[in-house]
Amino acid sequence: MKTLPFLAIILTVLSCQSQTKELSLKPKPGKAVAVFAEGCFWCSEHVFEAVYGVDEAVSGYSGGTTKNPTYHQVGGNQTGHAEAVAVFYDPKKVSYAQLVDAFFASQDPTTPNQQGPDKGSSYRSIAFYGSPAEKKIIQDKIAELTAAKVYANPIVTEVKPIAAFYEAEDYHQDYVKHNPNQGYVQGVSLPRFNKFKKVFKGRLK
Repeated sequence: MKTLPFLAIILTVLSCQSQTKELSLKPKPGKAVAVFAEGCFWCSEHVFEAVYGVDEAVSGYSGGTTKNPTYHQVGGNQTGHAEAVAVFYDPKKVSYAQLVDAFFASQDPTTPNQQGPDKGSSYRSIAFYGSPAEKKIIQDKIAELTAAKVYANPIVTEVKPIAAFYEAEDYHQDYVKHNPNQGYVQGVSLPRFNKFKKVFKGRLK
């Protein structure tokens, strides 16, 4: 769990009272969308919104079977979903391959069902693809990182077709931006973001 006990209770109550809805992944003309899961979506959203060419990243849930899952259900590993982000971007400014680079640069893809202090299947690493070309880009990147021995352990990132994406409850959206002094943000989200900025080879805003 990525919150202090008191905040965890509050978020549980709020999530039980909230009903999520499926988000349309149809981008505007001339735009595109990518979906990634790499642990805490508070962190992921903050990372991708810093990438040049990204218009918006939306926190949500994907990869499972339960319709309209809540934060409490997903965090309890009851739905098969992972915390994920839908990244809406301008392909004239940033390519899908560059977003895949950002995906791998902002996480440890070798830890099964875990990212940093967060443990459970809802924190697993998944790269979702919307076409055979995108699938190949992901697989080629994994092969490249493996051949270069970037990580000491094997990459366990799942490569899956894009499935239904459920937008997370309102209080999760832009969480790092709105809660910069929250304990988890200070201790995990921002250090992870700062590490990403040092290793990412693409353009940032």
